Amino acid sequence: MPQSLTQLYVHIVFSTKKHIPYLRRSIRKELFSYLGGILNNLECIPIKIGGYDDHVHILCRMSKKITLIKLLEEVKKSSSKWIKSKGDEFKDFHWQDGYGAFTVNPSGVDRLQSYIENQEEHHKWKKFRKEYLAFLKSNNAEYDERYLWD
Repeated sequence: MPQSLTQLYVHIVFSTKKHIPYLRRSIRKELFSYLGGILNNLECIPIKIGGYDDHVHILCRMSKKITLIKLLEEVKKSSSKWIKSKGDEFKDFHWQDGYGAFTVNPSGVDRLQSYIENQEEHHKWKKFRKEYLAFLKSNNAEYDERYLWD
């Protein structure tokens, strides 16, 4: 085959270290925009970026030119430096070491996009830990809960 064609949608979830609520409403919009810029620079098309006080959801179309681990490394490293530049209140900011990444069927992109868009409303009644465990279970991901939380 002379061409390499891909259409890989991925849902990425990661949290702040120790789930400290650094991602206040006042910084979220700018952070999500910054994350979108990083994704674009890596040729991963951002579809929806959202989250809440202690975590981020990214729905993007993966580039065929980068591995998932390299994408996460760049996203976390660059955004962490950016957040720390936003003032003394963010000087101790860190992302958690791990992440969750799940493939998304193209037919489910709109539904997931809506879910990410409504994070603030969603987290009025559901904590991140329960949300994340539900994602792991719905994606049949193998995990050891002793190593999920840092």
